[in-house]
Amino acid sequence: MSFILELLAGAGVGLIGGLASGFTGTSPGGGLVIFSVLLLGAEQHIAQGTSLITQIPPTGLAGVRRYWQNGNRSPLSWIIWICIGFLVGGIGGGYAAAAVSDAVLQWTYVVYLVALIALLILRRDRNEASHEAEGRDDLPRLPLLLIGMLAGFSSGFMGIGGGLAITVGLAAGLRVPQHQAQLVSLIFSVIPTNIPAAWIYWSKGLMVGWPAIIGIVAGLWIGTDFGARLANGVSKSTLRRAMISLVALMALYMTHKALT
Repeated sequence: MSFILELLAGAGVGLIGGLASGFTGTSPGGGLVIFSVLLLGAEQHIAQGTSLITQIPPTGLAGVRRYWQNGNRSPLSWIIWICIGFLVGGIGGGYAAAAVSDAVLQWTYVVYLVALIALLILRRDRNEASHEAEGRDDLPRLPLLLIGMLAGFSSGFMGIGGGLAITVGLAAGLRVPQHQAQLVSLIFSVIPTNIPAAWIYWSKGLMVGWPAIIGIVAGLWIGTDFGARLANGVSKSTLRRAMISLVALMALYMTHKALT
């Protein structure tokens, strides 16, 4: 693939991944893995390494700013505890992924996505003023730490950034309002917590060429900003349905990929 074609294909991957990330508040990793396979012809390990490496630059910063301008906030204590768990889980996930086959990664990806869909569907809306955690900074530390560890492990093992686990864990598990949960998730696309896992993949040469990497990063900057603008204009129920649809499509595609 020539330099220009690889650059444009990478930009397409990044733009789509960024749009999905900004709108659903998840890190762009899942979309990057799938579209790296589709548009760049990358194998699973290479797609995952590419996803992690291109998420090191703070490409979600514009999206975070959009959520922040809309009145959403993220208590520092939440970020700290999730971050600690993320770093621990990410290292373990990166080494585990290097030891298994593409097929194992693909099926693990499918099971993980189906589990997240189930959590989102089973979540019931409650009275927002009485039951949701907006504006609080006193969420229990252990659940935040466990959410971080799951997010970090999924990031290292499947190359998906961990944002899905953070959003679903906060929104469905700890009853944080959807927009606020998405803001916290996007913050982790700004903080380079996936560096340990990305280094493991990079050291083994599991990434696409640099023209595609550059294109993906550029596409992420633009797509995340636009997706966040769209998200701030819709209701939390719409966002949750969009996330369920996105994750379901990802699960279907990975199932197809694993079977072929």
